Amino acid sequence: MEIRILGYDMQHVRVYLQPGEVIYGEGGHLVAKSPSISLAFKAQGGLLKSLERELTGSRFFITELAGPGMAEFSSFLPGRVIQVQLEGNGIKVESNSFLFAEAGVQYSASLAPLGAGILGGEGIFLANFKGNGSVFLHALGGVTSFVLKQGEEMEIEAEHLLAFDENMQVQVTRLGNLRTMILGAIEQEGIFFVKVTGPGRVWVHNTSLGQLIGKLSRYFTGSGGSGISIGGFQI
Repeated sequence: MEIRILGYDMQHVRVYLQPGEVIYGEGGHLVAKSPSISLAFKAQGGLLKSLERELTGSRFFITELAGPGMAEFSSFLPGRVIQVQLEGNGIKVESNSFLFAEAGVQYSASLAPLGAGILGGEGIFLANFKGNGSVFLHALGGVTSFVLKQGEEMEIEAEHLLAFDENMQVQVTRLGNLRTMILGAIEQEGIFFVKVTGPGRVWVHNTSLGQLIGKLSRYFTGSGGSGISIGGFQI
């Protein structure tokens, strides 16, 4: 299939399917398609796998698209589209970042490290993708990728973690002492980090939804719960 990643500040991805080619994705991210593309809603992997996915905040049914024709996917916020090629291996992904995948990739869910899920604010489940083919993800704002060697470690602020290879070890660490944590929470800064240990690949959002909401909320006044203050002016 032919893939085109388009745009700059708010990238989207366009896929051209030949007859018989099939992809599946999150229906809410599908923005346009050719009339010749057929749609079907399926519980991929059966009832249990579908229930697992729903626990991640994703939908019970996936949207399956079959060619020939064009389909286009996008996220809800500005950011970058990344393509991850799987060759029998797997990745774990922050579930809201999934756009679509090729039919040879299996989609399930798993329990994330408890601290990262609850304290990092990203939910306690991660989406799992494994098999052969490409997975397309959306990184909020931008994306940085790292390749860690055996035993090499990296600490990533919990809300910025996008995806990592399934074989990697993850552990939650706290930022400093109690005073540091309180000040960090006041400033809407991350107070929990996920320590990822190689070997493997890891992808990181350059911003986070929680961070974005926290900064924007400063423009909203508390008077009557309405209006926005920008540069000292009420609008």
